[in-house]
Amino acid sequence: MIDITHKPTTLREATATALVTVSDPATIAALKEHRVPKGNVLESARVAALFGVKKTHELIPDCHPLPIEHAECTFAVGEMEVIVTMRVRTIYRTGVEVEAMHGASVAALTIYDMLKPIDKGVMIGGIKLLEKKGGKSDWKDRFDVPVKAAVLVISDSVSAGKKEDKAGAAIMERLQQLGVDVAALTVVPDEPEAIAAQVRTWSTQGLDLILTTGGTGLSPRDRTPEAIAPLLDREVPGIMEAARSYGQERMPWAMMSRGVAGMIGRTMVITLPGSTRGAQETMDALFPFVLHVVKVQEMAFRHGQ
Repeated sequence: MIDITHKPTTLREATATALVTVSDPATIAALKEHRVPKGNVLESARVAALFGVKKTHELIPDCHPLPIEHAECTFAVGEMEVIVTMRVRTIYRTGVEVEAMHGASVAALTIYDMLKPIDKGVMIGGIKLLEKKGGKSDWKDRFDVPVKAAVLVISDSVSAGKKEDKAGAAIMERLQQLGVDVAALTVVPDEPEAIAAQVRTWSTQGLDLILTTGGTGLSPRDRTPEAIAPLLDREVPGIMEAARSYGQERMPWAMMSRGVAGMIGRTMVITLPGSTRGAQETMDALFPFVLHVVKVQEMAFRHGQ
């Protein structure tokens, strides 16, 4: 199974359909009038669809078991066909499109099984996914000009050449994967004056985003929040709350991160942990969603606000 532990938990939805056709209008009449020998066709298919949704992971090898928060199966009955529509919702790390399609197909098979004694020409076809929502596939913001960012590595050992930078490189790689233009990657020691000076300089250069890594913990030299907080025009607490909540599910020490985030003018500043894993997990928690702030600033700028 694919590893989904890095994905954020979000609302996921999917809608799928299946088509069942008959060879005689009398079959549809029998269905509507509850004259099918095996019983109430649509109610049986509805119940079967719910079982199908819930048991998807037991039958499809790479499907993850997940909580089904809502499942709804409806039918549109025509002159020669029944259209099954299956909608599934969950709050989880992966989508429910296979669950929706499986539920629709099981409902269709149930209809087929119940109608075949009175109609040998029943057929199933057109099982398809109509819509899926949730997760990073819902990211729709697009930018006329590429987002510009800079990465600041805050580390005494890296600045002294005693240690190789991995966290900053990982952040830069992830930003580039998102189509963000990384204008600079700079290393400074754990000195509040040096940190503040570099961030202040970058904030005047038209950057959309500044990410720092390092100095957010509890050691005596970890003073990045103290250096950054006074520079912020507006703090955005929810960003780091989301990052810490995400991290806490994976590493108990995440609660001790003191990272801050906010705006300096039109520039978003986010302080990430210094460990490579911590930095990567924070990126997983926040991106690409946090880039929406760039879209908000872009729109405000266009309207002269």
